[in-house]
Amino acid sequence: MLRRGGVVLFFLFILSLMTGCNGEEAAVDGELNQEQQEAKESIPASSPRTLTDIELRGYFEPLGPVPVPKDNPMTEEKVELGKTLFVDHRLSGDQTLSCLSCHAPGAGYADNKAKSKGFEGVLLDRHTPSVINTAYYDELFWDGRASSLEEQALGPIQNPMEMNQTLDGLVETVEGIEGYQPMFDEVFDGKINAENIAKAIAAFERTIIVDDTKHDRFIAGDNDALTEQEKFGMEIFVTKGNCLTCHSGPNFTDNNYHHVGIDSDDPGRYDVTQEEEDMGKFRTMGLRGIAATAPYMHDGRFDTIEEVVDYYDRGGDGHVNQSEFIQPLGLTEEEKEALVAYLHAISGDVPEIDIPELPE
Repeated sequence: MLRRGGVVLFFLFILSLMTGCNGEEAAVDGELNQEQQEAKESIPASSPRTLTDIELRGYFEPLGPVPVPKDNPMTEEKVELGKTLFVDHRLSGDQTLSCLSCHAPGAGYADNKAKSKGFEGVLLDRHTPSVINTAYYDELFWDGRASSLEEQALGPIQNPMEMNQTLDGLVETVEGIEGYQPMFDEVFDGKINAENIAKAIAAFERTIIVDDTKHDRFIAGDNDALTEQEKFGMEIFVTKGNCLTCHSGPNFTDNNYHHVGIDSDDPGRYDVTQEEEDMGKFRTMGLRGIAATAPYMHDGRFDTIEEVVDYYDRGGDGHVNQSEFIQPLGLTEEEKEALVAYLHAISGDVPEIDIPELPE
């Protein structure tokens, strides 16, 4: 099954091939124009591909600039303040945990654990989602309970199982560290409050972006950016693999919630909506940075991308609430390997940061 938008793009592409650049119709005697011929020749004779480079590009669009809310414009000083707050363990209730504790750059801004340990070592209920490209999400957390990065930033700080800090306690802690005052003077006219702390952290998180991958260079016109195996995987992604149904758009997510068939007691999206139809549904995660963020799924049950591909290939676990989108795929080993190769091409390089010294 192809996503409706992809089908539209495909037929628009076919229509475009029927007309020349000046609007004249292509020859009707079976001859190919230059663009068609080059597209056809882009597939080696030995390749299992059926879609040309041009056709593959038709399913995708560039990521575009980072969305920034009007009430929280980006500045270098604000980002630096947010990064400092992000790594400061003194913001937690017992002064041992920071945002960095569960969102480490070396772990794809997650923590490479199935489930993280929170306040006083308590095991959390869900796998830590990565910060990568969260600037492009409409809603945050696995269940979508936050509608902005600013709202998300304060969630783990207040959660008794995570950083276990009250907002009043947070402000008091930051006010008690003299080195923070000059930073807040420069960015927020000296106002240290929960809202400004959240704005600073969110501004920093909006810099954790993966937007220059092999995939991006390919859709920008570089035919050599992807190998033939990766291009074949890209074709499987948009056709037989049915991945584009949910992992659509430039950030590879439909920003929606689905029950993918996993047998779990976690109510997921239901916790937010209290709608029975949302029981067991979780937000579609974007795929950029995916190679660095293992393990996978909301409970971290799969250690590798290959395991995830195998799971979807068999059509999930057949849970009663499983989405109709999850069906057996019948992928060959060659197709699975190509799909995994393409997912790595999507992943890109994880941004690195310099860990700042904490103010005193």
